[in-house]
Amino acid sequence: MEPCARDQRMTTDVAAIRTRMRDPGLTAAPSVDSATVRVTFEYVAWATVWLLVGTIIGLIASIKLHWPEFLPYAWLSFGRVRPAHTNLVLLGWSSLALVGLSLYVVSRTSRVPLWSPRLARIALGLWNLTLLGGLVTMLAGVNRGPQEYREWVWPLAIMLAVAVLIDGYVAYRTVAARTLPEVYVSNWYILGGFCYLPILYVTSYLPFYQTAIGNTVVQGYYMHNAMGMWFTQLALGVSYYAIPRLLGRPVYSYALGVLGFWTNLLFYPLIGAHHFIFSPVPWWLQSTAILFSVGMMVPVWAGTGNLLLTFRGSSGAVRRSYALPFFVTGLIGYGLASTQGTIEAFRSANIYWHFTNFTVGHSHLAMYGFIAFIAWGAVYGLLPRLTGREPSPLAVGVHFWLALVGVLTYVISISAAGVLQGFAWVSGQSFIASVIAAEPMWLWRTVGGLLIVRSNVVFAVNVWAMRPQRAIVSAPSPNAVRSPA
Repeated sequence: MEPCARDQRMTTDVAAIRTRMRDPGLTAAPSVDSATVRVTFEYVAWATVWLLVGTIIGLIASIKLHWPEFLPYAWLSFGRVRPAHTNLVLLGWSSLALVGLSLYVVSRTSRVPLWSPRLARIALGLWNLTLLGGLVTMLAGVNRGPQEYREWVWPLAIMLAVAVLIDGYVAYRTVAARTLPEVYVSNWYILGGFCYLPILYVTSYLPFYQTAIGNTVVQGYYMHNAMGMWFTQLALGVSYYAIPRLLGRPVYSYALGVLGFWTNLLFYPLIGAHHFIFSPVPWWLQSTAILFSVGMMVPVWAGTGNLLLTFRGSSGAVRRSYALPFFVTGLIGYGLASTQGTIEAFRSANIYWHFTNFTVGHSHLAMYGFIAFIAWGAVYGLLPRLTGREPSPLAVGVHFWLALVGVLTYVISISAAGVLQGFAWVSGQSFIASVIAAEPMWLWRTVGGLLIVRSNVVFAVNVWAMRPQRAIVSAPSPNAVRSPA
């Protein structure tokens, strides 16, 4: 092939890559009212802001593990930036993104406008005030002590609770006003998450039984159920709407979706104590947590298998889509992270892995490999249908590969560090020997974190590209919105 012909061919291929996933006829869905569009985008936009802030702070914490003199200021010490990072990513990015998407999903599946966008926007303001207050107090060293994911002081915790209750009420009223007799499975998961989080929050913040070993038991209950009964519920609820919508086919099995919902509610609340195997926590409670951790495989693989089977025969659609690869990756991450958690619960594995960096890798596999990828897929899949604007497919591809390589680098390196630590401890070596063994892996953790931060910057650019247009068609009368959601 002549050089000029080869160059022309390469130019044509690049142009095809950039345009093959665009929809030239894309317009904002006429059945979505402008208020719902804007409030959904505002939640996603603010979630993206907190994602950037939270992961940059997390990168600082990672660097300090192998370069302790980096930014030697008290308010940027590791003990302060690490909880600031976790709270911003969990409550700022993951929660806000999933709540915003969930409000859109309950509106679409109920075939009515969002019940009160104004109340939802008030709740968003409370979320942001709480997150800002949490960031300031964490860096200032004002917190409730070593109580992971619930370090915020009481006034901030109350503000967050009010915001969650408002969002849950808006979601409930929207579903209650639905034009269909049945409640779609997505709304089971979404409303279930909003119902359980207040129970979890109240249980975890009431002070009168949180002394001595009671605080440890409540800690395990809180941090595990925050994952299973809040983030997982919302992520699966969004997935059960978005994946069939993007594929243009029904979910593989509605019954498996319902089975996953009820068995998740049955097994998940009692597994938190598997974080404290071989501790002073009562032995029967540890054994119960291990047993129910095994039972968790029922809802995990019911949900994972059900949604992956929905993709059966749709490999072409996945290749052409810039949203579906995120969902496939997220679902695989869900199955792997949950199965890993069950294996880690067994005493024979727990003695080597727990209280080491392996658990940090496990939590990042769950929150990034599962929750973040599902949220990213939903944003890319649903926002263009709200706003009529698409991101650059090339930029979405850059985001996907930076995020995937970054997460894999982070999780594999930090998990290897945990294995080295665990074997050092079990063999009776000194603690400093385990630190020396793990330290080379911390550098790779930072490399993975740097890739993740870069991917988040690309994502922020893509979100801006999907911002609502100035004029959005208002919703028609309810009688006109009878086509499938």
